[in-house]
Parts: sequence; structure tokens; C-alpha cells
Amino acid sequence: MRVLKKDLRGEEGEIALLPESLDDLWHLRHLVERGDLVFALTQRKLPAIADKARPEKMERKTVRLGVRVEDIKFHMYSNWLRLHGRIVSGMDVGSYHTLNIEVGTDLSILKYHWRPDLLARIDDAVKESQRPKVVLALVEEGEATIGILRQFGVQMAAEISTSSGKGGGEDGRSSFMREVAGAIDKIAQDGAEVILAGPGFAKDDLKKVIDATYPDLAERIALDDASSIGRSGFQEVLRRGAVKSVLESSRIAREAKLIEELFREISTDGRAAYGPEEVRKAISYGAVESLLVLDDLARRGGMDDIMREVGDARGKVVIFSSEFEPGDRLASLGGVAALLRFKIA
Repeated sequence: MRVLKKDLRGEEGEIALLPESLDDLWHLRHLVERGDLVFALTQRKLPAIADKARPEKMERKTVRLGVRVEDIKFHMYSNWLRLHGRIVSGMDVGSYHTLNIEVGTDLSILKYHWRPDLLARIDDAVKESQRPKVVLALVEEGEATIGILRQFGVQMAAEISTSSGKGGGEDGRSSFMREVAGAIDKIAQDGAEVILAGPGFAKDDLKKVIDATYPDLAERIALDDASSIGRSGFQEVLRRGAVKSVLESSRIAREAKLIEELFREISTDGRAAYGPEEVRKAISYGAVESLLVLDDLARRGGMDDIMREVGDARGKVVIFSSEFEPGDRLASLGGVAALLRFKIA
């Protein structure tokens, strides 16, 4: 994410941003809220004046419109964000229009209230964009899953399976290993770091194939253990400490560690509170060290005062992604919880 302009007067004002990745579009999904005024270049249909005999014919023109946002849709696998609302600046004021925001589409967001967590999200997006891509490759006999670590979770990039690992013979197993190695090399372009994990010895054998075939890739691989592949395996790798140098600063890894700490405190009746009522009580005591809020809950509103109060008391506000397991676990607690400075009765 690139910040092109920031013009704030207190909590009100304009910030212009340029999304440079799918992660940035996801961040924008949570930065833009209903009621915001968003300006961007867009295509608007116009009557073809020169063709009066066919007034139904329309042509498209590139214009810059200001839209008061009423609906927001993020399509992860299509790599675009759609902002729908009424035009308040530009042509056809009063009509409805959808802004299609893609990677490389700059936009300006005007808010009456830029909350501290929204400004922190922009800072996070800028910092994350400067880190190398991380690929998680999990392999066991005859099956492999490869994912890209995003700021909202792990995006599945490839699933490879064959019967060769379960009795197909050595030739079939070798073919499977070469196929997986090639897929990892293709996905881990541009210097991406790779974490190779899985149960048993399959990962070690795959590493030997990569060493012999893709020496540049081999230098960027860190080996780890995982008891399974797929989504649960990804989550297990994120929780482990063996690859701290690669993962410890990533947003989703921080969320995984925080949710583990929260459930540990809850299980021992320790320094934790969860659910709106308990969290409000903890805030009233000035006890909240870290406030954990699910992004869907923060986006719907009603949490602004809580988040501001925690921030004013030098507490940390962490917005959890609802796209991955830490967010699912937080949702099971009502979408809001807190790690405390001290235990309260």
C-alpha cells in the first residue's frame, strides 16, 4: 500500500491510497465504511451523441466520480473491490454507480471520523508491503498443499495429489515430488520465502529434489514440522516458533499468538475478559492491555467508543481477520475479548 496524500484535521479528513496487492484490497475492504465519500477514476456509460438514430447505443467514458458508499464487496479470487453508492460529485449526481477498485487503482477516502485502528491499519499495510512474500508448502506421501501467506490468512495456491505415495511405486513417487517442486518454484517467484513442512520424511525427500533441481529456491526454504497438511496444517505452522524469523512479524501470525494466549488465560481463569459486558467492565477498571476485536464487528460500528477508550488508556487495539481460524475462535467468544494488565473479579 502506498499513501499518496494525507490531509487530516483532527479525526476528519482525506487519505489517498494506492493498493499494490491483493492484501491491500483486503485492507481497503475494512478501511472503507458505509457513509464514506470515495473518489476514483471509473468508467461511466454515456449516450452516443453522434448516433442519434440509435439512442440506445451507449459508450463508456473515463471520469472521476465521488461516491457516497452504501455497499462494499470484496472478491478475493477476482482481485477486485466494489464500492456502490450514490454519486455526489462529478457527472450524473444523484444516480447510483459502482467503483471497481483493482490493484493499481488509486482512490481518495474522506471520513468524518478516522479511528485510530483505521490509521494503524494503513501503517500496517504499508509496512507489510515491504516484506517478502511467504509461501507455505505442506507435503505428505502422495498429497501436497501450497498456500501464500496473506495478511488475512493463507490463500490456497495449489493442491496436488497422486496415488503414487500410497503404493504407486518409486517412479510414481519421484514424479509426484518433481511436480510439487515445480509448483513451489512457480508460486515462490520474486524471492519469496518458503516454509516446507509436513509429517514424516516426505518433506525431507522433497527438499533433496529442490536442492538438485532449483538451487535458487533451495536457499529460501526453511524446514518445519506439521502433523497434517491443508488448512489445519497451515494454522499449525503459524503457531509454531521454529520459523520466527520469517513469520513473527506477519499480521496473521500475531493474531494466532494472541488468540492462543487469550484461550490460555481463559482456561486458567487468568488475565482475560471476553464478550461485550466483561470487556466493558475491564475497560472501566483500566485493565485492558490488548483489545481483540473481530473485523466484522468493528465495521458494523458500536465499538468506536470502546476502541478509543482503550487507546486513550495506552492499550493496544488489534482487529482480527474473520477470514482465518484466529478470527473464527474470537467470533466464538462474541467477537470481542481482552488480555488484561491484571486480573479483575
